[in-house]
Amino acid sequence: MYHSSGNYEAFVKPRKNAYADSKSAYIIGSGLAALSAAAFLIRDAYVDGSRVHIIEKDPVLGGACDGWAYEGLGYVMRGGREMDNHFECMWDLYRSIPSIENEGMSVLDEYYYLNKDDPNYSLMRTTMNRGEDGRTDGKFAISDKGQMEIMKLFFTPDEKLYDKTIEDVFSDEVLNSNFWLYWRTMFAFENWHSALEMKIYIKRYIHHVKGLPDFSALRFTKYNQYESMILPLQRYLESHGVDIITETKVTDVRFSVKDGRKQAVSITIRNSESDRVIALSEDDLLFITPGGCVENSTLGTQNSPALYLPELKEGGGWDLWKRIASQSDDFGHPEKFCSEPEKTTWMSATVTLTDDRVVPYIEKIAKRNPHTGRVVTGGIVTARDSSWLLSWTFNRQPQFRAQKDNELVGWIYGLFPFVEGDYVKKPMLECTGKEIAMEWLYHMGVPEAEIEEIAENSCNTIPCVMPYITAFFMPRALGDRPYVVPEGAVNFAFIGQFAETERDTIFTTEYSIRTAMEAVYTLMDVDRGVPEVWGSTYDVRDLVNATVAIRDGHKLTEMDLPLKEKLAVKELLKRISGSDIEKLLKKYNAI
Repeated sequence: MYHSSGNYEAFVKPRKNAYADSKSAYIIGSGLAALSAAAFLIRDAYVDGSRVHIIEKDPVLGGACDGWAYEGLGYVMRGGREMDNHFECMWDLYRSIPSIENEGMSVLDEYYYLNKDDPNYSLMRTTMNRGEDGRTDGKFAISDKGQMEIMKLFFTPDEKLYDKTIEDVFSDEVLNSNFWLYWRTMFAFENWHSALEMKIYIKRYIHHVKGLPDFSALRFTKYNQYESMILPLQRYLESHGVDIITETKVTDVRFSVKDGRKQAVSITIRNSESDRVIALSEDDLLFITPGGCVENSTLGTQNSPALYLPELKEGGGWDLWKRIASQSDDFGHPEKFCSEPEKTTWMSATVTLTDDRVVPYIEKIAKRNPHTGRVVTGGIVTARDSSWLLSWTFNRQPQFRAQKDNELVGWIYGLFPFVEGDYVKKPMLECTGKEIAMEWLYHMGVPEAEIEEIAENSCNTIPCVMPYITAFFMPRALGDRPYVVPEGAVNFAFIGQFAETERDTIFTTEYSIRTAMEAVYTLMDVDRGVPEVWGSTYDVRDLVNATVAIRDGHKLTEMDLPLKEKLAVKELLKRISGSDIEKLLKKYNAI
């Protein structure tokens, strides 16, 4: 496997290897990484679909990319996905996946024109004082000292950030700024999360820094993540005869590890009827999705809270990874990610509005009518004075194809679920759906005398607790996640959010698809490059533009520097006078 850039080979059809017809594949899990691996096996490695087996413990495919109506409960989407125009592997895949709504179009075509015709941006990113403008004014509001802390992190070698937290590298100059408010609510970072991951995120999205305050950097799907991304991919795989096995757990994987050579030799599967061991040869490829960010998730109801159940059970993704990791140090260290659920838990809730009583409050904040089918909030709105650090969003409606005309479906999340609410004097973890809606309506500015009645009769709110939703953000070092294809592996790979690949960011659709692509291309020796991570971190234009943006437009020459450094800058400007460097810096308003 190798990485490529540019379009010279981007659309080349790979050549079929002589051994493609002898290969079979077993894929553990059915999240986006797993389904993508199956698609790459078929499209680029020419493995017959009937020889690809997807084994999923749940009745529905999709993993964390869910979104469906539960009978007797209502609409639920545990999360949502923010996409980037430079998700190179994702768009490479979805150019080949037919749309399920528009004949003759791919999912990429559909997505591209949706976001071109209706570009995403927010008109009010934050609120305070119960629905008033949060007065962040699109500014990062970060001091020169805080800016230097971010720059220092940007240039710090990875190995110096192993097992460090964000609090270890940022002071209150950063942590009390609008920059951090935007960042942690957008990406779900906590102060105790990985400084290394923070650095990778900054470098990965340096080209989007200017668009963070108003979300103009982002693009969204038409519907929820399941119907827009998973369902078209599932139908593509079904059309190729892929063997999809649901309600079946993989409880164990055994390896032969000898003299540096590593081979998966068996998997044990369990369904309602029995346990069964499947022997694996070198021609049986195994793709493993270790861990699981939505494992142990629970749903509540309008009138009952979701249960907090962090205890890991046999047969789950974490249990399986621990069994695998015990067989080789090259298979990672799951305990680094799943041992402190109080640091990886947050809550979401799906709210379905059954009438228009809340619409005026949405319109006041979003400054858009949510019934037009176009962008509404343009991303999350954060109640910056909420003790839960409550954020909420209404994406384009309908979010579900089966929605009734009078229904609006939105999403709420709280980054601090163990903290008592401002209106409902309970931790979010203990709240029913109705009580979460009440807290949300309070921060929306609904008159207190009307809050409970509206929450009960105009909202159906389903809470969800996710004890490991940001497990991948826990401080880590190299080796804590297994490489996509570990050294010496002959027939297996790790895919998804807990596999290790360079330069890309976890908690993204791209990371899932990239690891799947790298896994298939490596094990099947596909003669075509995997697109490298977009190189904006090496583009001086993006670096200068981002630097000026994070300074809220102030020039670099306006920084408060010691006299010695000011003189050095003055001398440097003399030296570049009349050069292309001077032109570049002026073009981006740096000087």
